[in-house]
Amino acid sequence: MDGYNPSPIMLTKTSLLLTFLSLGALATAKPLDVFFGTGGRGAEGIYHTTFNTDNGKFSSVKLAAKISSPGFLTFHPNGKILYSVGRWEGGTGAVGYQVSGGELKEFTRMACPDGGGCHIAVHPSGKFLLTAQYGGGSVALFPLDSSGKLGEPTVTEHEGGSKVVERRQESPHPHWTGFSPDGKYALVPDLGLDQIVIYKVDERKPAITRHGVGQSVPGGGPRHMRFSIDGKFIYLLNELTLSVTTFAWDAAKGTAKTLTTEPAISEQDKQGETFNSSAEILVHPNGRFVYSSNRGHDSVSVYQANKRGMLKVVQVQPVRGAFPRNVNLTPDASWLLAAGADSNTVAAHRVDPKTGKLLYQRGSIVNVPSPICILFAK
Repeated sequence: MDGYNPSPIMLTKTSLLLTFLSLGALATAKPLDVFFGTGGRGAEGIYHTTFNTDNGKFSSVKLAAKISSPGFLTFHPNGKILYSVGRWEGGTGAVGYQVSGGELKEFTRMACPDGGGCHIAVHPSGKFLLTAQYGGGSVALFPLDSSGKLGEPTVTEHEGGSKVVERRQESPHPHWTGFSPDGKYALVPDLGLDQIVIYKVDERKPAITRHGVGQSVPGGGPRHMRFSIDGKFIYLLNELTLSVTTFAWDAAKGTAKTLTTEPAISEQDKQGETFNSSAEILVHPNGRFVYSSNRGHDSVSVYQANKRGMLKVVQVQPVRGAFPRNVNLTPDASWLLAAGADSNTVAAHRVDPKTGKLLYQRGSIVNVPSPICILFAK
């Protein structure tokens, strides 16, 4: 209408509505890029999807890089390079990819003379990475140049075996690699030794030298570990006994003192399955909750952690899949994703921020061939 002038009240209401809509748009979370390491029947390499933390929905899964047995993945500290363990014709070792959204472009690979790795981690300095060779019984250090290219590895062999569990502990089996919060030490849980093997880091060379051990429970079979958020404790996952051993970590001395061990599930639950073993452990960013996955029982145990590092199981949540080789929390810890290696699925569970407990949301599941590692892009 000619000459129409809206009233100040109408203008105010319109402005408020537009502001509300704008804020709503800003509040919508951007879908997260997620990469899956795989290994098993039907798997062709590293896969990618996106995950929406608003509604728990996945996008369609696509093959991002074709390679055999990229079981574990990790990012360079710059967030622009993804590394994986892998196998190829004539070799096994580590591979590096440049990352652009959900796209991966290989730019470096280097063989390891001691066989394929089961885990991989980059030092916080970005100057080298470590791989653990379960079958070879060793740790390999790959130097990285300024562009992230892999250099020739140096292999350090573990020796011995606790011999508590027949056929599993006759020899060393390093299963995970990682670093102390200050980057001064490398820590390698060894399933065959019932120990965390501790190395002193020299990032200038770079090099690692044997420093000491953290002794776990006999026959426990150390698999993976995490530091508490404050860096005072180590939570070590024992694969064979389905338990978590807490260590007091002395950052100045680089020593780990055993404190307590908490079972992940009851003996009654164990007896209900023909096979059981633990696979992955996580710490919630608030430091009050810990999670571990149970294969066979096909569940995730949720623990409350107190200020002394003691754990107490408060929930055992079915994963809605089979054989959870890996679990991971979204960066905001609002969801936990569980990878069912035998069911070819990844299922999402909401995390209660007050209790840490998990709630599965129907439909929050996606098919991935033999997933054994979940990695969120930085």
